[in-house]
Amino acid sequence: MIKRFIERPVLSTVVSIIITLLGILALTSLPVSEYPEIAPPTVVVFAGYQGANADVVLNSVVIPLEEQINGVENMTYMTSSAGNDGSATITIFFKLGTNPDLAAVNVQNRVSRALPLLPQEVTRAGVTTAKQQSGNVLVFALYSDNPAFDQTFIENYVSINLLPRIKRVPGVGDASSFGQMEYSMRIWLRPDVMANYGLVPNDVSTALAEQNIEAAPGQFGEQGKQAFQYNMKYKGRLKTPEEFGNMVIRSVGNGQLLRLKDIARIELGALNYSSTALNDGKPAGGVAVSQTAGANAKEVIEECIKLLDEASKTFPKGIHYVNYVNANDFLNASIEKVVHTLIEAFALVFLVVFIFLQDFRSTLIPAIAVPVAIIGTFFFLQLFGFTINLLTLFALVLAIGIVVDDAIVVVEAVHSKLDHGYTSARQATVDAMSEIIGAIISITLVMAAVFVPVTFITGSAGVFYKQFGLTLGIAILLSAVNALTLSPALCALLLKPHKDNPLKNKGFFQRFHTGFNAAFEATTSKYRRAVSFLSAKKWIAIAGIAVFAGLFYYLLQTTPKAFVPDEDTGIVIADITLPPSASMERTDEVTKEVERISHTIPEVTNVFRIAGFGILGGAGSNNGVIFMRLKPYKERTGKGQDVQSIMTQLFAKTSGIREGKVMFFAPPTIQGFGFSSGFEFQLQDKSGGDIARFSKISDDFLAALNKRPEVQFASTAFNTNFPQYQVNVDVARAKEAGITVSDILSTLQGYYGGVYASNFNQFGKQYRVVYQAEPSFRANPESLNAIYVRNASGTMAPHQRNSFH
Repeated sequence: MIKRFIERPVLSTVVSIIITLLGILALTSLPVSEYPEIAPPTVVVFAGYQGANADVVLNSVVIPLEEQINGVENMTYMTSSAGNDGSATITIFFKLGTNPDLAAVNVQNRVSRALPLLPQEVTRAGVTTAKQQSGNVLVFALYSDNPAFDQTFIENYVSINLLPRIKRVPGVGDASSFGQMEYSMRIWLRPDVMANYGLVPNDVSTALAEQNIEAAPGQFGEQGKQAFQYNMKYKGRLKTPEEFGNMVIRSVGNGQLLRLKDIARIELGALNYSSTALNDGKPAGGVAVSQTAGANAKEVIEECIKLLDEASKTFPKGIHYVNYVNANDFLNASIEKVVHTLIEAFALVFLVVFIFLQDFRSTLIPAIAVPVAIIGTFFFLQLFGFTINLLTLFALVLAIGIVVDDAIVVVEAVHSKLDHGYTSARQATVDAMSEIIGAIISITLVMAAVFVPVTFITGSAGVFYKQFGLTLGIAILLSAVNALTLSPALCALLLKPHKDNPLKNKGFFQRFHTGFNAAFEATTSKYRRAVSFLSAKKWIAIAGIAVFAGLFYYLLQTTPKAFVPDEDTGIVIADITLPPSASMERTDEVTKEVERISHTIPEVTNVFRIAGFGILGGAGSNNGVIFMRLKPYKERTGKGQDVQSIMTQLFAKTSGIREGKVMFFAPPTIQGFGFSSGFEFQLQDKSGGDIARFSKISDDFLAALNKRPEVQFASTAFNTNFPQYQVNVDVARAKEAGITVSDILSTLQGYYGGVYASNFNQFGKQYRVVYQAEPSFRANPESLNAIYVRNASGTMAPHQRNSFH
């Protein structure tokens, strides 16, 4: 069989060309990513209970959902959180390899079982189930230097004009805005005026349900023997603040009407006012884009950037965008370095082979074998569903030095025959291959077997080693195929019989080879003597092995350990936490101070800050987050310009801030395992104790953890110390006044919590209608004295301030 490849070099060449072409075709279509997807699939369930505190959300929303979701197929565990802003988040983690789409469907089916158990306000607002992507490949901010455009306008401009287009980009898994400031028809009630007219918030809900509706009046003329047939059309839902303001709340006869604008202020505002976002001090909105599993991250980002560049031409005057996270920046820099290393490795292998073989024709044979094996490997990467990432490229770099061995063995074996007087290179190749074919196969199988065991490692680390090991194994096997087909054919074609005339060529290369051979022989002679000495005194060799083993063990114990090295991704994130229940205005002042300090760092180019939301603490008036974009890598090559040094400066410069805790960290190298490059764990109370005792244990554990020298900082978003006012209803007095408990609580919710009461359509989208008391009427506990509840007889009864604690 091997003789046939030698005698038919065209066949051998075609085999290698086919392998190479398949590799090139795969190379052009393989997804490009930084690392393989190793994070377990997750599905997140979101729900909102407007006006509810964390305890109410836990009992009425989280627990019913958890009970139904628990045990969903392939689930490993789940975590839940309830916020004082009424938000509920449940994250379900699945086994590695689970189809995320199927997991999301299974969770959605379980959530549907819990919907009848949830409060009506929650189901009306909607419970969202979404698969969580492993990380964001692109984060950008749209900002305005035109005072005519505020944050609400910017975020809705993004929602209406950009997000739908970005979501249509192939490979985009999700695109979402940081804020929740989508448009809403805000009805700001005036409790004092409403009390004078004997109204309560539920009257507004009744009016909206009655007058803000879509209808199907039908048609007339059908089967009426008429020349024409007409549809009847109702104006439908209200759209403008003026139309809502003209809604009739009450009619007293004689043409006297009480309209909504008489008891409230109506405006097209935002659904949520719990956060503010600014880019370099200007109103802004942030957008995060994630990719689908297996998508080409590089192409996804490039298409999104292209879309943004095109869209920016039609932005309103004064609107601009800036990128904060662009995975291509780090990805391109990393792959560029690996490709350079790949080229350098190939050049070094070519040079070393040329020095030792001392013949350009002989060097050309293994030099051709290397690209065939390396390029052909990409075809099998596509078959296995791998991506072009740092792990597979690193494996190919390492493979260059291995795949060349088989071809060298073939060349050396043929040269050996020629040294023994063969006058035909073809016959020398045939005889040499008949002797070494078993050795080549054995070498290949042994080398490939070295990397096979790592493919059986399970878990997230196993994904890394599987792609690394299989890439190397495939390249080695292809090198054997090449050594049994193309290399012998090239030897028969290119090699020449040896001539006994060493003085024929006295050029530079001949003199260099003569000197190199002499030095090599001298080194080999010294090596032989060293081996002879050690074989006579075996205890020295054994002692040396013992010393190195001890040194290896010592270094293994003392060298810092990590999953992957920390990388400079060109961004620094600051998480800011103020004392519980600190107002958003206080948080905004602290974020502004941190922004001012960050601009004193020359390497920081842009700063995007949010008050009312934290990376670690989530939504809350006392939380804030700041994204700092750094200069490109090429402009930060000096000492102290790396991300770790910049964070050290930031920690030092913000140490004087006493109003809150400020922590700086860089995004993790591998997405999907948290927001920082550290580690995360959960404490679980299995004793059935109360929340206060669990909180104390959590605080003590956190304090002990922060004392450890290897921990830079440790924090938790879990906090039960948020001050709250307890509402106590004197049921006996309420009954005497002809008022039910639900009347009192619904009135409080309508004025203080806010109620999602209806919908309206605008800009091709559907938005919510929300009523709530004007901010000035709910600024402090004393405002309760202006709140009245209507009893069964229509009399307005006041709340008593002393009934609230």
